[in-house]
Amino acid sequence: MGVTTEVEQLGGRVRELRRARSLSLEALAATSGVSRSMISDVERGLRSPTVLVLARIATALGTTVSRLLGEDRPARTVLIRHGEQHAIDHPDGWQRRILSPVLPGVEFEFIRTRVAAGVVIGSFAAHAAGSREYVAVETGELLVTLDGAAHRLGPGDALYYAADRVHAFANPGPVECVYYTAMQVVGVPHHPAPEEAP
Repeated sequence: MGVTTEVEQLGGRVRELRRARSLSLEALAATSGVSRSMISDVERGLRSPTVLVLARIATALGTTVSRLLGEDRPARTVLIRHGEQHAIDHPDGWQRRILSPVLPGVEFEFIRTRVAAGVVIGSFAAHAAGSREYVAVETGELLVTLDGAAHRLGPGDALYYAADRVHAFANPGPVECVYYTAMQVVGVPHHPAPEEAP
């Protein structure tokens, strides 16, 4: 599958979910904080969004990045070989690898993230109320900031938090950090009154 095809499929999923939620491009832009032109380009397969942009769009749609990137797999057992996993590299020096399959009706994501020394990943928008995230550090140090409150984690440390608030990640240490995130998204975020979706 070529890169263009993957970008086009991603765009189709974003458009399909936006329309299913009766959201116009303007409403999704307002809710996600991503420009209307960027969302339009993504939907038409003209641009591949960064990890943070894709996460903002997914959050505004009440879903996971996994669902936007992959198709439902209804099987009771799903083996995802390393080469089949969606790995998204950010130019600032971090990689997000999605380890979980996309299951029908399940908004869950299991992620492995590698962050180079001293790299600030940035902030992720709040998910709908009832959403949860669990973080566990394998190597290095991780700074998790939740609505301004910082939590510094080292190897073997774990953190749970209600994900209905802004959450940010950074590696303040001198070596690469590897950490895992398990995320359950519940419900659909509140949106302004929908306009007619194009």
